[in-house]
Amino acid sequence: MPGLERRIDVLWVTPKATGLEQALTLAPPENVGDALVVPLLNGVDHFEFLRRRYRRVIAGAIRVESERSPAWVVRQTSPFLRVDLGPGGDEIAADMRAAGMECTVRADDDSVLWEKLAVLAPIALTTTALDAPMGGVRAEPAWLDLLERARSEVVAVARAEGVDVDESSVRTMHGSVPDSMRSSMQKDVATGREPELHAISDPILRGGNQHGIDVSATRKLAELVAARR
Repeated sequence: MPGLERRIDVLWVTPKATGLEQALTLAPPENVGDALVVPLLNGVDHFEFLRRRYRRVIAGAIRVESERSPAWVVRQTSPFLRVDLGPGGDEIAADMRAAGMECTVRADDDSVLWEKLAVLAPIALTTTALDAPMGGVRAEPAWLDLLERARSEVVAVARAEGVDVDESSVRTMHGSVPDSMRSSMQKDVATGREPELHAISDPILRGGNQHGIDVSATRKLAELVAARR
């Protein structure tokens, strides 16, 4: 696959976390130069990794359910599509809004990363561990309890990391997810691909250990997902 050979204004970094290092070989820092680098990966650990590699990096987060066909056609399957950007993303945000996307520029990078993780992690872990869409999680009281506990855990860790995530807003977003929604982690496991388990669960588990926060629901779900791989 050919790498980056021409001048660019923005580099969107969009592989799975499991393929990040290989993907970056296509965009050497000397070719990227002063272009703005915007990752849309899950998790939080990739951000500092990219900042060590490139000159200008801002946080990015996308909330959407999509699928890629064998013909490399990407189809949006969710009724929502939202992009959050960190400081410095105003010009990009204007272009995205002009294209019909909802886009918000946040006051700090950490909020972008942790707020997405707070929404994503409980859904990804429960749907994958149960191997069912969101409706299946909601239909089983024990699994719904795990989702709710995992949500409280990631919010607690985020707050300990200095990000004041609004748990009621996360709860509302979880409530708006269609019953038919399947997480990308669930789809990866079902098709034999390596899931983004470490990218999604490790920041929560690590933060729980560092700050003395009970993250037992997240740990249990991560173990169940690992057992299905």
